Amino acid sequence: MSQTPPFGKDRIDAFIHAFIARFSDIEIAPAATYRAQFNHRFRFSDAAQIIPYLNDLGITHLYASPYLQARPKSLHGYDICNHNALNPEIGSEADHAGMVDALRRHDLGHILDIVPNHMGVTENQWWLDVLENGRNSPFAHYFDIDWHPIKKELSGKVLLPVLGDQYGKVLENQELKLVFFEGAFWVTYYENRFPISPRTYPRLLRHRLEALEKEMGDDPESLQEYHGITLALLHLPAEIQSDPQRVAEERRQIDWIKRRLAKLYQAEGKIRQFIDANVALFNGRKGDPRSFDLLDQLLNDQSYRLSYWRVASDEINYRRFFDVNELASIAMERKEVFEETHRLIFQFIQEGKLDGLRVDHPDGLYDPVDYFRRLQKRCFVLRGMRQIPEEMPEEERKRVEERLAEAADRFLASRTRPGVRLPYYVIVEKILSKGERLPERWPVHGTVGYEYLNAVNALFVDSRHAKRFDEIYADFNGRKGRFFDIVYERKKFIMNTTMASEINVLSHQLNRLSEKDRLSRDFTLYSLRDAIREVIACFPIYRTYITRLERLEEHDRKFIEMAVTKAKQRSPATDISIFDYLKRILLMQHPEYFTEEDRMEQLAFVQKFQQCTGPIMAKGLEDTTFYVYNRLVSLNEVGGDPQTFGISISDFHAQNAERLERWPYSMLATSTHDTKRSEDVRARINVLSEMPDAWQAAATRWADLNRAKKSELEGDPAPDANEEYLLYQTLLGAWPFGEPSSGEYQEFVKRIQAYMMKASKEAKVNTSWISPNEAYDQALSAFIEAILDPGRSGPFLADFRTLQRKVAHFGIFNSLSQLLLKIASPGVPDLYQGCELFDLSLVDPDNRRPIDYPSRMRRLEGLKKEVMSDLPSPSLIQRLLREKEEGTIKLFVTWRAMNFRRAHRRLFLNGAYLPHEVIGPGKEHLIAFSRKLNQERVVVAAPRFLSVWMDGRLDDPIGAVWEGVDLLLEGEEPGAAYLNVLTGERIEAEEKNGKTVLPFHSIFKTFPLGLLSKQPEA
Repeated sequence: MSQTPPFGKDRIDAFIHAFIARFSDIEIAPAATYRAQFNHRFRFSDAAQIIPYLNDLGITHLYASPYLQARPKSLHGYDICNHNALNPEIGSEADHAGMVDALRRHDLGHILDIVPNHMGVTENQWWLDVLENGRNSPFAHYFDIDWHPIKKELSGKVLLPVLGDQYGKVLENQELKLVFFEGAFWVTYYENRFPISPRTYPRLLRHRLEALEKEMGDDPESLQEYHGITLALLHLPAEIQSDPQRVAEERRQIDWIKRRLAKLYQAEGKIRQFIDANVALFNGRKGDPRSFDLLDQLLNDQSYRLSYWRVASDEINYRRFFDVNELASIAMERKEVFEETHRLIFQFIQEGKLDGLRVDHPDGLYDPVDYFRRLQKRCFVLRGMRQIPEEMPEEERKRVEERLAEAADRFLASRTRPGVRLPYYVIVEKILSKGERLPERWPVHGTVGYEYLNAVNALFVDSRHAKRFDEIYADFNGRKGRFFDIVYERKKFIMNTTMASEINVLSHQLNRLSEKDRLSRDFTLYSLRDAIREVIACFPIYRTYITRLERLEEHDRKFIEMAVTKAKQRSPATDISIFDYLKRILLMQHPEYFTEEDRMEQLAFVQKFQQCTGPIMAKGLEDTTFYVYNRLVSLNEVGGDPQTFGISISDFHAQNAERLERWPYSMLATSTHDTKRSEDVRARINVLSEMPDAWQAAATRWADLNRAKKSELEGDPAPDANEEYLLYQTLLGAWPFGEPSSGEYQEFVKRIQAYMMKASKEAKVNTSWISPNEAYDQALSAFIEAILDPGRSGPFLADFRTLQRKVAHFGIFNSLSQLLLKIASPGVPDLYQGCELFDLSLVDPDNRRPIDYPSRMRRLEGLKKEVMSDLPSPSLIQRLLREKEEGTIKLFVTWRAMNFRRAHRRLFLNGAYLPHEVIGPGKEHLIAFSRKLNQERVVVAAPRFLSVWMDGRLDDPIGAVWEGVDLLLEGEEPGAAYLNVLTGERIEAEEKNGKTVLPFHSIFKTFPLGLLSKQPEA
């Protein structure tokens, strides 16, 4: 057998050069992805079953929600508790391998959603270790914990706001229970469990020790073992260990002590009875407050403090994911945390089981650009190592790996364009505010597509009626409110309630900095706190990305200055010099006499400030304002700006062209697991923008018809007018197609009640999750039940269905146009699970209901049988339109367009984007563009604003209705032939007034969409 020649320096360099030369974005970028939500109801084995279907649909990559081990029964997977194990509820390693094998057999790739910012604390062994051992835990620095918080009583402790009432009441009500299990002591609180530190075991084991010694007089050997265990516990070092070897040795000793104690407990009945009796004593007696002193003192000696959940907003001392106490942020900037949390992910990449990553919530990271560089560098090395011979000696492998790491640094530093020439496909869940761009320094391929979602959605909102909708909304509500003012007020509300602790910490940090500067030391703590609140409330984006002393990006400077300017305008009675001081701090300006330590302290404040602005924006905007400002709720979407009432066709083209230039492999989404309402619900509600008069008349009429069904609470009607306005839009958007059965209708009513309950609590106006108003909640639910009950609704339902049918009819064509535009636009189209049929889901958990895949598979098989020689029959096209409410028409467009895209993936990923001019009276009702690469060309055409164009008639927008409207084909000759991929119809370019055109009555002859592939000349 021939031996592999040694890898000397020259050969290594040649290998790396050839490896880099083979990098191809077109090979690693998906043509189309399908997002699947994995949980105990949809497992690896279930995914394996649908892979042939996804392949037939034209998908190239399965895009999975997080499926590493999460909290039991998690429906989303973002509460990961173990980064290095698969979620057993989703399947075993063999199940996972089976799914990957099925993907490979069908030549499909795999993208995984990963969560680097935070972990769920339930059943999290790292977190439990921190609770048990405090700062002695080797995982103490894995989490972003302030061990020296402002409240001195919490020094060295983690505040756990998990109790449903005040601590003393919970304790004396015996809801906290001490238990002994397998050699360890725990305190339980319902389903929660908290470890007792081994350093405090002697308090339990030596309590009433003389009684045990008397009882065990005839068994000195077991008693001696018991004393030996307690003595070993007493000799555990009290100081914090810094040497990893000493920490590991101490952990082994503790495990050994626990095993000895468990063995003795099982073997010796008298010792077992003694420990059980002590546990019972510590648990106290209900009605005897002093009997709880023992457990109270034991809990006071732990490295955590159990508290009422309401104190979290003021005193919590670990960084959370937003305001969710059960999700603790981790210090991903630490090398060991990065390595340990990515160990299994990198193993999957090395084994070829993953082809891309979606990174959740990068704004929570200390330094996103550094994180992405480390991620891409490791992927570069892993890809390179996969190509070296398996028989290479270990020493040579290490040398190659080192050189690959060096080459990765050079390669990543040499990139001159964003979004291209990267080792691995990585997209990020970055929410871009109006006027904000994805930082070009991030070595990623783009975002998950919220900016596209909002652009294509706004394309179907008639901007000519923005002012009328302002008036309609104000008239219905009886009050006016500017969107920006609501955002400002809601962000301040969040800072004063659920995230007050974060503001408190920032204020004290800034106060310490101000004391170091003679020009700012007179600013009081309270004035600094107010300034911080005002600037954050006025912050126009989620966060800035200042991570170094010497570098400040211009866009970061712009947004900081913008926020400070607005804060000054809103605080005319405040000494504006305090805002100027805060601006200098945020812009990393400092006095000449600041030491290096002072400058680092300033940078630490700026970075903590940045990690706060994102969650506050998300909670104040997405999770509050979007449920308060209800002018047209289809615009209230993640990453959206509800002030922007529609965009022009030219703006849409410009955004597409810019994406192709800057982020050509960014995702294109229209529904996700986080959207407030599905793409098809939004498509329906958008129709209202075309008919302001009809909408105002209907909403006013419905309010009159339903007024008597409201309750009165403290003199005010419930629900209020704003939530009633939201309800009517929601009903129009989510109303089922056809005539649902009694059971289906009742399920729909429950879904609407659940949605409105969530919307009302998120709005935090009449009720909330923190302070629920049960009377209002009941009144809202009762109102929905009354107006939707056919026996009690009176004339409302019949009146409602008249407008609903019209909205649903035109909403279908909006959905189909939106779908085709997404598939053909620059970027990577993503299909959210189930949305290949019409999906009328609302916000989670409604959009995470199980998907009926067998039905979808049967429908697709039926379509395939009806398409002969890749040409749909006219009868099929007619039937799809006639039965469009059944949804197969959307599946048909998805199937035909996705497969065409996959067959021409280079054209759609890299081809030029060429907007087309529309000639004739319907130019504002049509969107058209070409994708062109070399000799390949495809023309895309889709209609909008059809209720206006069709003058309200519920007919299909095909054929003669488009007479006199043409698509201009510049650079083409008359007679050029095109094939409509969707229908199989051949269309020839014509000459009109000296111009080459494609008539829309021919493009839309039998079907209201055009995907026109240029045919070779005969």
